[in-house]
Amino acid sequence: MMDFIFAGYMHMIYVLLFAVLIDLAVGEPPARLHPVVWIGTLIGIFKKHIPSSGRKTYGVFMGISCILFASLLAYIVLLVSNQSLVPELVGIVIEAYFLKSTFSIRRLLFAGEEVASTLEVGALEEARKQLSMYVSRDTSKLSDSHVSSAAIETVSENYVDSVLSPLLYYSVAGPFGLIAAYAFKAVSTLDSMVGYRDEAHREVGFFSAKLDDVLNWIPARISLFFIWVTAFFLNILSRNMSFDPSGACYCTNNYCKVPDSPNSGYPMAAVAGAVGVKLEKPGVYVLGEGLAFPDAESIKRANRLVEGAALISIACFSLVIMFLQTFYGNLCNLVKVIL
Repeated sequence: MMDFIFAGYMHMIYVLLFAVLIDLAVGEPPARLHPVVWIGTLIGIFKKHIPSSGRKTYGVFMGISCILFASLLAYIVLLVSNQSLVPELVGIVIEAYFLKSTFSIRRLLFAGEEVASTLEVGALEEARKQLSMYVSRDTSKLSDSHVSSAAIETVSENYVDSVLSPLLYYSVAGPFGLIAAYAFKAVSTLDSMVGYRDEAHREVGFFSAKLDDVLNWIPARISLFFIWVTAFFLNILSRNMSFDPSGACYCTNNYCKVPDSPNSGYPMAAVAGAVGVKLEKPGVYVLGEGLAFPDAESIKRANRLVEGAALISIACFSLVIMFLQTFYGNLCNLVKVIL
């Protein structure tokens, strides 16, 4: 039953790269076949039975239950895909499909592209409606620049939550990588569904929100490296787009702690500085004071930056898997001896 523990690490890299290929070429699977939707459905069931008292304790129970459900799902996938009767290529495809479900580069970039294209034709009202599908703030009265700002903010923030974090945990957890990615995705989904500060969710979502902050703490700070490196190379290689690596460092240093979130300010400030625009959530925060207001073209540049950062991070994670091969290989050999 534990054969999957000893799967080769080139196997993990193949799974990672094929998952990225699926994401970029195909996108999201149908909702009924989407494992994260299954997790969301379970959370929805828990939400229907929130008690009037002991809500914080119930939130902990709900969170642990959903994390265990997601982890068990990933464990079953690994168990099945690594059976001796399953050809290795088939096992890679199965694992890649499930890994792909924990992240989304294509959908992340589509959000920015959709809003930018609509703003370019002057359809501000339609852009506001499109934006409302991706952000929680009221978009009905936002100006062009504030719509552009919100689009850049959501793309840069979700680079960490929707791409970097799940793939980081997949890469560093060795043979349990898929389980780690799904455990993280369960926490992320919990946070998106109950991790709010309003009266209805403050207590029941407390555990999920705090755990999400903890799990994204390291990835949010690692994102600075990938954003800076991408800005550096794009500024050299791109003919029609300019980026400012030093601006990314300056804005991160001065504005990363301005938002209330312990994590979101890092990628947002870095992208703001690299693109050279001011990001503002009216009445809440301003990142990059003194820089130009963003427009549709700014969204496109932010998209290019995040896309590059995502691809560079994936390349780096492949190297991380290879680097950890010796350590986990020795550990697995020890487990084999014990078992």
